[in-house]
Amino acid sequence: MATVNMNAAMCEAADTVRVGVILTAVPDSMVICEEGHVLEYKSRTDEEVKSFSFDQVVTVDNIQSFYPELLQPLTESISGGYNGALLICGGASLENMTPLIDHSMIKQVLTDLFSRVLSQVKEELFISVSFLQFYPDGSAVDLLSPNREILKRVAHPVLGSLIGGLCEVCVCSAEEANTLYETCRDTLRANAGSISSRCSSLFSVAVEWKLHPEEVESEVCRSRLQLFSLAGGASRTDLRGVSPLVKVVEETQSEATTSDKILPSLLNDALTGNSRTVLVYCLHPQGVLDDETPSALALTQTVRSLVTKASVNRWCPRATEQMIRDSIVDQRAVMMSQGENDIHNTIRLAEQTQNLQIVKDQSWEKRREESKKRKDKTQSCRTPSIHLHSRDSRESTNNMKHLQTQLKQEMEKHIREGKGNVEKVQERVASIQQLREALREETLKNGASTEKSDLCQQSELEYSKAQERRTQLKEDHGRLIQEEVEKMERDLAQEQLPTEGPQRELLVLSGERRVLVLQMEALRDEAQQAETDLQNLYQKHQTELHCLREESLQVFRVFRQVCEEQRRMSEDRYRSVLLEAVQDAVYLSAQNQQLQADSRQLRKALGELKDTLAVRGDPTAERSSQLQ
Repeated sequence: MATVNMNAAMCEAADTVRVGVILTAVPDSMVICEEGHVLEYKSRTDEEVKSFSFDQVVTVDNIQSFYPELLQPLTESISGGYNGALLICGGASLENMTPLIDHSMIKQVLTDLFSRVLSQVKEELFISVSFLQFYPDGSAVDLLSPNREILKRVAHPVLGSLIGGLCEVCVCSAEEANTLYETCRDTLRANAGSISSRCSSLFSVAVEWKLHPEEVESEVCRSRLQLFSLAGGASRTDLRGVSPLVKVVEETQSEATTSDKILPSLLNDALTGNSRTVLVYCLHPQGVLDDETPSALALTQTVRSLVTKASVNRWCPRATEQMIRDSIVDQRAVMMSQGENDIHNTIRLAEQTQNLQIVKDQSWEKRREESKKRKDKTQSCRTPSIHLHSRDSRESTNNMKHLQTQLKQEMEKHIREGKGNVEKVQERVASIQQLREALREETLKNGASTEKSDLCQQSELEYSKAQERRTQLKEDHGRLIQEEVEKMERDLAQEQLPTEGPQRELLVLSGERRVLVLQMEALRDEAQQAETDLQNLYQKHQTELHCLREESLQVFRVFRQVCEEQRRMSEDRYRSVLLEAVQDAVYLSAQNQQLQADSRQLRKALGELKDTLAVRGDPTAERSSQLQ
């Protein structure tokens, strides 16, 4: 066991969680002291000034000073084989500072990490990324997985804590990793909608390299960077909810059992397990009703007192796999001797089989192949998550040209090479079919989006014209009525009739009648014009509704194709798992037959020895024969 374990005790050392604070504003009640390591705060309800110690306190203006103090040591540890975690919290202020943090911290951390790892390891290197979204109810979604498989936390005896069903994508540069991070962040906001500000996320970068590339059974060094973005505040009165960090810290202090959900378990490992952890809290001090600032300062002080046990992670894949296979053989032997009805032995055998499958899944070749299939499928099928970032018509046109070029090259290659290996011909035909489907979908998408855009612009133009016509008609009628009123007043002034009398009253009534007739005609014309415009808008609305219905049907067709593809991939995966199980069974059967053959050989040799002794007249052989 010692030769294949992660050698945790070799480099294990206690390390406290490092905490930094970013102040969006510095009110009169706060003072930064001791070169940014102490923050003095006086609350509105407490006259006493309290001091809080941190590893670094900065403002938005000098956020760049965060990196050499807190983040650079973290990337150095990860490039040295340690696990690292960066927790970013801040409640409502975090949402406003997300673009600044992504640009000033996340991108810089990824760039520095890749630079260090690529400069240290020239070959035999494996880097992958993953992205998890956590909803307020604690449910987790893998944004890089097209199949949306069920995620489950698994404890492996050698590899430690893992997430079963997690999708990984291989990357080669910091730019590629940062692009995936930004894409997943946009997808999170699009999927969550109005509750995106209440969703947390985890972006992980796994780095593995061989310590002795020249050896076949070389040890592998594993390290991991976890970037947590935690929603919610430190106060119980926060309208966006309470941060998951608050609940995990409370459970840690009370030594209660951590929740079986994925996010609390991961946070607990980052704060007390095998990791070097940095917490960055974005603080926005407010007025009299500020409950967040005191709660956040108390939370950060509690987190700063937590101790982790970081260690260099090393293991040997081949030795680990052989060790688990041997334990499976031993467990089967125990079950054969004690009977197969023992439930504990059955459970133990199932756990060992699962552990063996996990080790197999850690193969670099297998993970690279799965990542390549996922990238190829994303390029060919153009899933909705990628369509969200391809709204521009020029980019859509470029995609169509690229697909057409690829299709032309594949067709020319197929015609030029002609007949050959059956498998290669089938692969080329499948590739050509995928490119055709992708080109057809891109064409339909481009046509639908163009038609939808034209209809929207045309509807807005028609509505503006109709509104302008009604406004002009109303102004003309008002001007005509005003002219008629002025004419009536001039006629009354020219008649020189007494102030009161039947003649003057008759003249006023006849003038008012003409004005009322004009008003009625104006209202009738305006109503007729409004009805005409309404009828035209109704026709336009019916046309747009028909287009939207057609677009929805097209989306459902694409969705059905994606579902069929997912079902096919699941079947292929289950077939591969079944094939591996059959291979294991064949291996165990071969081992069993070998043992039986050895047993028969030993019995035969023992019988020959007995016959030889009996011929010589050895009494020991006679007694042995009688006993048998």
